[in-house]
Amino acid sequence: MSQRDDGQIGAVNGGTRIRWRSFRGACAALSLTLLAAVGFGCATPIGVSPTSRLEVDREVSANLVTGDHPSAQSAEYLERLGLSTLYEKDPRQALARLRAGLGGPDEHDRLLALSELWFGAARESDNPGEYLASAIFAYAFLFPADPSQAPNPYDRRLQLALALYNGAITNGLAAHDAEHDTELDLRPRQIELPFGTFVLDPQKEELSYGGYRIVHLVVLGNLEIRGLRNRYRRAGIGVPIAASIEPTPGREMDRWLPPRSRVPITGFVRFERLDTGGEKAVVHGAPELYDADETLAVNVGASAVPLASEPSAVLGHRLEGAPIWDFEIAGFRRADISIAGADKTKGLFMLTPYRPGRIPVVFVHGTGSSPARWAEMANELLGDPRIASRYQLWFFIYNSGNPLLLSAANLREALQTAVHDLDPNGADPALQQMVIIGHSQGGLLTKAMVVQSGDAFWKAWSDTPFEEVPLPPETKELLSRAMFFEPLPFVTRVIFISTPHRGSFLAENWLGMIARKLVNLPSALTKASLDLTRLSESSTLLRRPWSVPTSIDNMDWSNPGLRTLESLPIVPGVHANSIIPVKSQPIATGDDGVVRYQSAHIEPVESELVILGSGHSTQANPQTIEEVRRILYEQAGIH
Repeated sequence: MSQRDDGQIGAVNGGTRIRWRSFRGACAALSLTLLAAVGFGCATPIGVSPTSRLEVDREVSANLVTGDHPSAQSAEYLERLGLSTLYEKDPRQALARLRAGLGGPDEHDRLLALSELWFGAARESDNPGEYLASAIFAYAFLFPADPSQAPNPYDRRLQLALALYNGAITNGLAAHDAEHDTELDLRPRQIELPFGTFVLDPQKEELSYGGYRIVHLVVLGNLEIRGLRNRYRRAGIGVPIAASIEPTPGREMDRWLPPRSRVPITGFVRFERLDTGGEKAVVHGAPELYDADETLAVNVGASAVPLASEPSAVLGHRLEGAPIWDFEIAGFRRADISIAGADKTKGLFMLTPYRPGRIPVVFVHGTGSSPARWAEMANELLGDPRIASRYQLWFFIYNSGNPLLLSAANLREALQTAVHDLDPNGADPALQQMVIIGHSQGGLLTKAMVVQSGDAFWKAWSDTPFEEVPLPPETKELLSRAMFFEPLPFVTRVIFISTPHRGSFLAENWLGMIARKLVNLPSALTKASLDLTRLSESSTLLRRPWSVPTSIDNMDWSNPGLRTLESLPIVPGVHANSIIPVKSQPIATGDDGVVRYQSAHIEPVESELVILGSGHSTQANPQTIEEVRRILYEQAGIH
């Protein structure tokens, strides 16, 4: 370069010349501009500003399923195509233009935007066809013709697409004339789409549940649960349903299912001949129903997709308005009252049809109670996949004012019948590992399943051999059932909760006297009682005057039957565990308000857990449930 006296800088070879004074002026102007931007707080057209991580997360996680704004992906796509303003003014026209671009290299992104934005439009119009349009595009996003285009499991959009599909099917096929709950209507029909027709084809086969016909498909996602601490869900595709069941003419029904059962079903619509383009598209959908406890995934193309389910909501729906709540006190007072179907099963019911390979856990309630009081524990166990896949839950219901040994006889016979009917050839080893969990009086019934009584109960009343006592055959048969016990060979573990092995102090005071007067004993005992009363009056065969005991009598420590049961050891090979609530220290002299620690404590047991601060009804206590969970893990070898 050459420097000249005129103050100019010139580039050699005829290059650009810049006047120095002009350059210096331009620099000064630029400096003032920068000072104004920085020194006086003026924002640049593009830049950043501080915000909270919470705000960023809200923006990233927003979508039209859970809120009022599209997801970041759909909003970005509208902006990219210059459709944001049109979408604000006329969303359906914007969606039509969005759909017109299908078939390009960006189809996958476009499908998700179409699904979400149609879902938002449908929510405002409540139009079934618009909801189904959302489901169709979500399905096409989830299961593209080219499997390499399928979303990977770490893609945030995958969960959004599943939620769009599930919600759109729920609302698009809802039975809007249902009086109370939202039901899924899977009848074959045609529904107009914004861009064509949706054809809901007939079901390929009718799903049977334990031989019963499935009716009234109540959608669970729209229901709020009360009374349970946790609401467990299994993420996946499909609509979680609580279905009612009714008898199927000409078919054998599973008698162990309660007649008013609500059973867990997952509804899925498989889209066939999927056509998302064209002027007048025709899309076919084939409805499918799956037993949510038995089928965990559905095959779509080469993919095995987990099925959604809601075990907690099904349990809540089962117990809503169930007659079992009314049975609790009525069943204590009146021995001849029973739950529908109990006469066929002697009071044993199952939540689901028998599942070969799953260990039965039998719950036995206490006095003035019912299986409903196990709901919190059942919810926690069913919500644990490791337990739900290895165990099946059974429940025994009985008139809790009846003589304890009579109720124990009914439990014994119910379990024997169930095992024989379900597995007559002994092919299922899981049935030979049964666990029984008893609360309060139910714990006493439970112990009676695992003792060898011989003639110990009869000897508490008489020194005369039972075979030599002159009683009518029907009375002897009843006494034989209630007084002579063999251990059940298929029971390998018992868990005692708040169990009065040496009686309840309430049974010995004035409350016990009142309770005794409230109980009406079963009419079947009337004749046997008269026979035994006459025998005690006319001979010395009985050691004491005969009277038919109530369950309250049986929990008085002076009762010979209770003392005899307490004296009998649990047979070898059966594992026993105790859970004992105590309201306050010291434990050794404490109680739970009904049973003293010294009454509930027995030896030997594999483990004993004291729940300090808990009352008698400890079945729903988190510590109690966690101890049961631990024991069941151990039983099944879960590590």
